[in-house]
Amino acid sequence: MGIGELALFMLYAFLCQLSFSSSLPHLCRKDQAHALLQFKKTFTINSDASGCSQSYGKTLSWNRSADCCSWDGVYCGETTGHVIELDLSCSQIQGKFHSNSSLFQLSNLKRLDLSFNDFSGSRISPKFGGLSNLTHLDLWGSSFTGQIPSEISYLSKLNVLRIWSEDPYMLTFGPHHFELILKNLTQLRELELYDVNISSTIPQNFSSYLTTIQLLNGQLCGTLPERIFHLPNLKLLELSYNSQLTVSLPMTKWNSSTSLMNLYLSSVKFNGKIPESMSYLTSLHDLDMSSGNLSGPILKPLWNLTNIENLSLENNNLEGTIYPFFKFGKLRGLRLWGNNFTGSIPSNVSGLQNLQSLYLSSNNLNGSIPSWIFSLPSLSWLYLSDNHFSGKIPEFKSQSLIVVTLKQNQLEGPIPKSLLNQQNLGFLLLSQNNFSGQISSTICNLKTLIVLDLGSNKLNGTIPQCLGEITEHVLVLDLSSNRLSGTINTTFSIGNQLSVIKLHGNKLEGKVPRSLINCKYLELLDLGDNELNDTFPKWLGTLPNLKLLSLRTNKLHGPIKASKNKKLFAQLQIMDLSSNGFSGNLPASLFENFQAMKIIDENVRDPWYVGDQYGIFYDSVMTITTKGLDLEFARVLTTNIIINLSRNRFEGYIPSIIGDLAALRTLNLSHNRLEGCIPESLHQLSVLESLDLSFNRIGGGIPQQLAFLTSLEVLNLSHNHLVGCIPKGKQFDTFEKSSYQGNDGLRGFPLSKDCGGDDGVPQAITPVELDEEEEEEDSPMISWQAVLMGYGCGFVSVLSIIYIMLSTQTPAWFSRMVDEWEYKIVTRMQKHKKRY
Repeated sequence: MGIGELALFMLYAFLCQLSFSSSLPHLCRKDQAHALLQFKKTFTINSDASGCSQSYGKTLSWNRSADCCSWDGVYCGETTGHVIELDLSCSQIQGKFHSNSSLFQLSNLKRLDLSFNDFSGSRISPKFGGLSNLTHLDLWGSSFTGQIPSEISYLSKLNVLRIWSEDPYMLTFGPHHFELILKNLTQLRELELYDVNISSTIPQNFSSYLTTIQLLNGQLCGTLPERIFHLPNLKLLELSYNSQLTVSLPMTKWNSSTSLMNLYLSSVKFNGKIPESMSYLTSLHDLDMSSGNLSGPILKPLWNLTNIENLSLENNNLEGTIYPFFKFGKLRGLRLWGNNFTGSIPSNVSGLQNLQSLYLSSNNLNGSIPSWIFSLPSLSWLYLSDNHFSGKIPEFKSQSLIVVTLKQNQLEGPIPKSLLNQQNLGFLLLSQNNFSGQISSTICNLKTLIVLDLGSNKLNGTIPQCLGEITEHVLVLDLSSNRLSGTINTTFSIGNQLSVIKLHGNKLEGKVPRSLINCKYLELLDLGDNELNDTFPKWLGTLPNLKLLSLRTNKLHGPIKASKNKKLFAQLQIMDLSSNGFSGNLPASLFENFQAMKIIDENVRDPWYVGDQYGIFYDSVMTITTKGLDLEFARVLTTNIIINLSRNRFEGYIPSIIGDLAALRTLNLSHNRLEGCIPESLHQLSVLESLDLSFNRIGGGIPQQLAFLTSLEVLNLSHNHLVGCIPKGKQFDTFEKSSYQGNDGLRGFPLSKDCGGDDGVPQAITPVELDEEEEEEDSPMISWQAVLMGYGCGFVSVLSIIYIMLSTQTPAWFSRMVDEWEYKIVTRMQKHKKRY
């Protein structure tokens, strides 16, 4: 055939095809198009409704002017015109999915993908079970709730079933429904159920065609059938976070040995040790057996897994050396933290050029960190904290570091410059080591930093002034317990995100920086144990989220003046101003503002910690004086409500308004110059655990109502001018003599002086011995002062009986009246003292 004849033949064929196609009607059937348009009308399009990086409203293109088989996401049979596939994944659909949706009229559907939309808590309709031709059903992440209908088990042709509940357990199976689905779906190849409350055992009967099984966090229980490991085509098995599921790995060779590529068994109950049969899993790329209570040394079966890329054995009780792990040349991630491994990291390692994450924290490893780790070109996540590593840190080759945590070791020398020039570094934790030298201003190049923890080292010099300029993303700034000096000349920028600032334990001088007023998200501020010389920074009270304020052990001075602003420190839960030079009366007006201290939250079940957004990386260690001890807390519970004003020069009486701070757990006013009586309103502090009023000049009796403080564990009233009988019963029967020493007028248990069976009214009032400091200041007529204080506080005690009787009616005004009378009595005693 010549070229001309061939051209004519092709032209004839094209014209015939054109003529034939033009005679065909539209491929889409009208009833199918109508059903789709009805479905479209029941929803709106919202760009926030799809949790996809790339999404668009596919149904926006649906209209009658075009063949429905050409619409986005719609696929039809070539000859029938029936819609056989509907892909509406990531389509920004929002609204209720009705049980009688027109979608169920598309009876020829084979594939239905509704993943990543927002069906607003709709129930999964039983009518899904009527789509008998379905081979693929995907409801992943589409905000369905309620019980998964048993009618899903009618879909006997189903190959793929994917369901994920964004909020754990918002989707559930009814009794035996899970077993029914596995039994009936005999053609199933992929089963993916994430965060669905299955609450069932895995039955023995299920499809032998399964290649993927993902039942993550499903509250599975019982024993995993060994048959799962022998599925001949199994590629992926994920059963993590089913803490009640017992897993026994087969002792013989698995039928899935050559096909299995991903095995995730984190947080299940392993029965027995790692068997020899695992050595045959030569195709395995990912293995996760973390948090499974595995113990003993790593056995040889794992050494044959030469294709392994990600190995996770963290949070077990494994022991021995770790050098065999570094023979896996294809490793991209190695997670061994939280075990009992010992020895050093091998130094002669090569070929791990693909290693991106190395997690060795919380073991007993020692020696120096080998140089090959710092030469890894793709290293992004390095966790070596809480070990016994020593020596200096060389420069990093990698420019892709995201997390570096080396805290709690014995590392020394300067901070590597390469760490301070990373473009993506978000978390830098070097605390509790022996790093020395100055903090270079190049640290301000870390524009993506979220947590900076350099605390508990030997760093010196001043704080870089530019540090406040990189706080656009920084949540935690910890430079505590170093040797930093000079003033805090850092200017914290407007709009910063700082939640935690810890500069305590240095030699910082000058004033509290006013730019802290820009830290609107600040929850924890610790400037304690420095040499700051300033008055009380009352303006910090305008920070709306401030929960913990520590200015302890500085040179702060002067009175804490009253304020007309009733919103100051409204969220404060811990105030520590101890060991300063504050003077004047206790700040009653500030106490009145402490709204967070007035509420006992009965609904708190799980503990929350101050500044806990990144608790997985950072513990905000703080020293808190409570129950008579200086205790170091790794993290501070939000239920720790504490006021510590001890070791200052406060004078006057204790304001009864403290009794309104019902959530208070520790109150320490010791080592001041307080006078007057112990307010009876303190009996309202029902959760108070520690009360220290020692080393003051408080007189009168101990209010009998304090015996009702059933949570009180520590009481120190020593070295005051107290008289009368010690309350009886409950917690007061547990306190020792040291709680009351230095109060010669006190009687009753545990002291040797008996109350003689009286009801708490003092039998006699005796002069009170003073410590040396008070003897220098007080007149010889001090015995008369004690007498007047005894009768004055006795008078207030009588009035308080009336107060208790009326406490359910109008306690507030009556309490204030008592305060005024008490104040007048104390004032008269002071005038009497001046006469002599």
